Amino acid sequence: MEQTSPPPKAPVRAPGIALGRVLGVPVHLHTSVALLALLVTVMYGELVRGLLDLSAVAGYVAGFGFVLCLLGSVLLHELGHALTARHFGIGVRGITLELLGGYTEMDRDAPSPRVDLLVSLAGPAVSFVLGLAAIGVTVALPSQGLAYQFAFQLAVSNVLVAVFNSLPGLPLDGGRALRAGVWAITRDRHLGTEVAGKVGRGLAVGTAALVVWLVLIDWLRPVALPLVLLVAFTLWRGAGQAVQSARLGRRFPLIDLAALARPVFTVAGGTPLAEAQRRAAEAGRGDDVIGVADSAGRLIALVDRTAAEAVPEQRRPWLAVDSVARDVGKLPVIPLGADGEHVIETVRAHPGAQYAVTSGENIVGVLHITDLVQFLEPRRKMTK
Repeated sequence: MEQTSPPPKAPVRAPGIALGRVLGVPVHLHTSVALLALLVTVMYGELVRGLLDLSAVAGYVAGFGFVLCLLGSVLLHELGHALTARHFGIGVRGITLELLGGYTEMDRDAPSPRVDLLVSLAGPAVSFVLGLAAIGVTVALPSQGLAYQFAFQLAVSNVLVAVFNSLPGLPLDGGRALRAGVWAITRDRHLGTEVAGKVGRGLAVGTAALVVWLVLIDWLRPVALPLVLLVAFTLWRGAGQAVQSARLGRRFPLIDLAALARPVFTVAGGTPLAEAQRRAAEAGRGDDVIGVADSAGRLIALVDRTAAEAVPEQRRPWLAVDSVARDVGKLPVIPLGADGEHVIETVRAHPGAQYAVTSGENIVGVLHITDLVQFLEPRRKMTK
């Protein structure tokens, strides 16, 4: 799978443990891999012990070796996405290997349906080639031995990954391919994302139902049920995030900083907080951001609304606005004429509660992240 940055309200996932760089791409190991390593080591260790009459220690060592091979296969799969994206000029922030595979984080979306299609299918293509190579090794090896079992399991796992990831539903790679197709036909990327996300939800439900049925008819061991249901849950969640992302994306072009940014009501430095709030209320500008000016009348700080509201009423007449203000030089800046995409990119690159909206060198307003999220998701209630 591959992904770009999340919407403004969503936290960026922690990259995990840094493993270094492969072909210039940062690679991280998510802590959830520890659970995968344990499950596969035990399950595969027990399997080869029964097949090859190995000791417990030898079986579990073989199981852990298989874990390393699986992670190597996942890394190559993700490198397929990363290198193809880089070929088309899309920056790659990194690859993270996690419990149910991995993901490649890119700094922007594909510029066209064709590029989106090629990037999305590069990963399954790599897995398919690895599966074919492992099949060739399996055929060449004698059927009794640990090397044969390794090659056979790698062949099966890579072919399954290639086939499953090619299913047409987000967040799978096939879902990105479906999105590219809908995008090419309708010229609407967001519609493509929403369609592929809804299909992905159907695949999640279908996967869960199929696995339960296979367990009930004794075609699948019950021990595999939790892991596969976790896969289905992850698919459902990823598909839901894709649908939400599409709905948010449709509103990006509608972002109007002139309407969203709150004006600044300026008072002199040293003014008591209660007095500043009284003046703003009397002027009918109680919702404005209170700014602090120096002796020359220059705006130097902005009152932090959350910090100001945390000050007890009885202390506000004795506390200067400067004490609950933030230096304007420390705020991320967004030009007043910036379009929606530029606003979102600034928020992604500089997460924060407030952004200075400027016209030339002057600050003409302040964008609150809560106001932006409320605009993007009108039905979402935010605490101001």
